[in-house]
Amino acid sequence: MAQLILVIGNKNYSSWSLRPWLAMKQAGLDFTEVRIPLDLPNSLQEIQRYSPTGKVPILVHDDLTIWESIAICEYIVDYFAPELLPRDRAARAIARSISAEMHAGFHNLRQGMPMDCRSRYPNEGITLEVQADIERIKKLWQECRNQFGGKGKFLFGDFTIADAMFAPVISRFATYGVQLDPVGQDYAEAIWSLPAMQEWIDIASQETETIADLHSIQLLDG
Repeated sequence: MAQLILVIGNKNYSSWSLRPWLAMKQAGLDFTEVRIPLDLPNSLQEIQRYSPTGKVPILVHDDLTIWESIAICEYIVDYFAPELLPRDRAARAIARSISAEMHAGFHNLRQGMPMDCRSRYPNEGITLEVQADIERIKKLWQECRNQFGGKGKFLFGDFTIADAMFAPVISRFATYGVQLDPVGQDYAEAIWSLPAMQEWIDIASQETETIADLHSIQLLDG
């Protein structure tokens, strides 16, 4: 197999990096991880060695560079792991729809609850606007689990890129103590208990960087 390189930011803070990383881990792909901390004076310069946008994550596959987490996940589906999208036409379409919604939306949640895997800030950041995003996510999870989940643990039964897209949200919900309904709680626990997710969390907890303004990393995380 040709070499795959995934360029990511801090595991504790980079929500966008988690998405393709988790998808690739779940697919069992062999890849080289290049981690660039997002809080250093030369962070942007280092990222620009790989990325035309100056943001992480970036996938390098031989002489091809792919940026944007959703595009990386779709590329992995197309060329390495078709099982990361449902086979059923309707389920596949909805999986892509909610992945795109997660990628493009929920700005209030992102602003009010930046990802910080190793910390706990119960009930902080929950404004009316953030709560509206939370309710929309809960509804999405319920609908997908009820319609497509079947006997599996994930949104579409088996793990898909849609689950990878929502994995950072589950980390945020843990950090900020968001209360979930039984369907959402079971789903969050299924993602949280994945060995790959636990690996990410364990390494995030060992990182020594502390970013004073979590919102500032959004300039390099995307």
